[in-house]
Parts: sequence; C-alpha cells; structure tokens
Amino acid sequence: MINAKSLLSYSKDLSILFVEDHDELRLTTTEILKSFFHEVDNAANGVIALAKYKDYHSKNFKNYDIVLTDLQLPQLNGVELTQEIYTLHPEQIIIILSAYEDSKYLLPLINLGIEQFIKKPIDFQELLKVLLKSSKKLQLKKPLPKNDDFAIIKLNDSFVFDKKNSLLFDNNKSIYLTKYEIIFMQFLSQNVGKIYSNEEIVLKYGDLHEVLDNTNIRKLVSKLRKKLPKNSLESIYGIGYRLMPYFEA
Repeated sequence: MINAKSLLSYSKDLSILFVEDHDELRLTTTEILKSFFHEVDNAANGVIALAKYKDYHSKNFKNYDIVLTDLQLPQLNGVELTQEIYTLHPEQIIIILSAYEDSKYLLPLINLGIEQFIKKPIDFQELLKVLLKSSKKLQLKKPLPKNDDFAIIKLNDSFVFDKKNSLLFDNNKSIYLTKYEIIFMQFLSQNVGKIYSNEEIVLKYGDLHEVLDNTNIRKLVSKLRKKLPKNSLESIYGIGYRLMPYFEA
C-alpha cells in the first residue's frame, strides 16, 4: 500500500490535468488528486483539455507537470490529445487510463512515448503508485539546465533561477512559483544587482495586462522570500527591490 506521505513529499509542488468524460469519476478523482498536488485541473473531453493545457502554459509560462487522461473521450480522444500535447511539449509526462477493449490503441501510444497505462476501473492504489513514480521522476531526475547565455542565476551554493524556463531550483529540486512570482523573478533577473523601483515593477505587470500595486508588491515579496535563500532578495526602503549577486567563496 502506498504511503500517502511518500507521494505528498514529491507531488505537493506539482500540477496535474485530469481528463475524464464520466462526471462522477472525474469529480471524485479530482478531489483525491487535490490531496496530493498543488494544482489540479480537470476536463470532460479532449477539446477542453487541450484548451486548458494551452491556457495553463500561457498564464504560468510552463506546462502541467502531469497529464492523466482517459482514452475514450468525446470530440478528441486520448490518442489524439496525446499527439497534440506532444507536439506542444515532447517531454510531457502523460498517464493513460484504458479499459481492456482499448488494447488496440496501446501500441500507438507506447510508440508516442507515454509514461504508463492504468486499467479501468481504476484501482486507486495502483493510480497512487504510478503518480508516485512519475512525481519522483520529475523531482529527482529532472536535469538542471545548463548555464547558457547567463540564463542561470545563482542565488547561493544550492539555489539557482533558470530564466529561460522560469524555474527555481534548490539542490536540483524544483520549487513552485506562482505566475506573479515568475514575472517578478524574470524582471529583477534582467540585471542582477540593479535596483528596480516600485513604479517600474508596477509598469512591468501592467505591460503584461496584470494588476499589481505597491501594497501587493510587499505581499508578493514577503511570500517569495520564503522560497528564496536568505538575503538574496533585497528591499531598499521607499525605492524598490533587487536580486543580490552571489559570489562564490
């Protein structure tokens, strides 16, 4: 039996999209997933799922960590959805739910490179086992990006911010950032050590059609500091903020 704490230790910062056309199963499984994952979205068919997948990337500057989908879906089936997602993100982890009669689809999906199959009706212990395996793969085996064109900002001996992919790592483990935190880190990392005024920060969010005032900047910084190494984000009273350059001893 899977220990829930084991799964939670790897999945708590991850996101998942669950696609299932059976309403009761979709809602029940979604509630279970919410106990383990930071973000859980669901869709009743392949067309809605693909739209949500694209919208999530547009809003968060990254893809869902895991996609869990049934094969037999209206409008756009699981094979077609998988093909569309791999066109957008070839490294996407996709787990397929399939009934016995769906076996004719298995070889095409294996050739596409899906993560794993889970037979329906769902054995939830088996589902949690597969989710644990996938979450571990994401957290422990995800390679740290190479330092390319100053895309990697080192914050201390273990923390780095990957500008290219909008990812924060501590000892090669990804730390979840909200959309507003990503925008903030991207903006300040344009020139590490430079002080960006509150007005410049507000204007930056405005350019991206997002709303942020001075009060909410302070709240945003307060939450972000809990995810960053100590003293890496400096506030200059009444002026603004900057990322502090890190110099190795």
